[in-house]
Amino acid sequence: MEDASPSQTALRVARLRALHQISPQAALFRDPCAIAILGEGNPTEQQLAQEDNYSRRMRLFVAARARFAEDWLAAAVRRGIRQLVVLGAGLDTFSLRNPYPGLEVFEVDHPATQAWKRKCIADAGLAEPLATTFVPVNFERQHLPAELASAGLKSTEPSFFIWLGVVPYLTEQAIFSTLAYIADTPGSEIVFDYSEPSENRDAAGQAALAFHAARVAAVGEPWISFFVPGELAKSLRGLGFDEIEDLESRDIAARLSGAPKGTTTSSGGHIIRARRSA
Repeated sequence: MEDASPSQTALRVARLRALHQISPQAALFRDPCAIAILGEGNPTEQQLAQEDNYSRRMRLFVAARARFAEDWLAAAVRRGIRQLVVLGAGLDTFSLRNPYPGLEVFEVDHPATQAWKRKCIADAGLAEPLATTFVPVNFERQHLPAELASAGLKSTEPSFFIWLGVVPYLTEQAIFSTLAYIADTPGSEIVFDYSEPSENRDAAGQAALAFHAARVAAVGEPWISFFVPGELAKSLRGLGFDEIEDLESRDIAARLSGAPKGTTTSSGGHIIRARRSA
């Protein structure tokens, strides 16, 4: 992504979330602001009818990861969490829909993407949420803890972090530096998604990876980091996370559809929740 340009993949994800709202599977994840924030760029019924299998599965994965993240956030709020950090927020609309009084939201993203998002909010006639602080950060160049502290995040209190659609685009150094920072505070929790390498996938998974990797590379935002589940879990435990829940795409589909586990295929995508309980 160019420093002065908003993320093209963030726009693509926003369009998938909006398209999902008019799909037959809309009940999976309801987001009444997804269409409004796109303005004239809203998807159409015709675009939905033209979905291919790859696009449909990606749309469902995007909706599922948002659904799981917000379900896990709800559980964390019930435990007393009062700080949410959305890393690489793009056009995510949770802050516009925040149903939890007392939950402070910190949205972190590349400065160009964040400025674009705030313009989208204004153009849609929506008010910026009062309980949200926008924190412009370049993950590869700026120190996240310092930027969040300057924005008012209380480092001595636990926080919930949502980090969706970002990890594959970052170096492992940037990824684990962020995870180590989160694990440093007892009670803090993170939800993020990641992708397995090609050699770990079946033929269908390899084809899906090749298709989507080519699309993001074509707009200058290539995937560069992949993880093997067992190795990633070991690394997370080494950082101090002691509660880990990792769902691969077949588990996600089974849990949401009620289909028996093992009867659905895996695309190699994962959603993972990691918490340092003490």
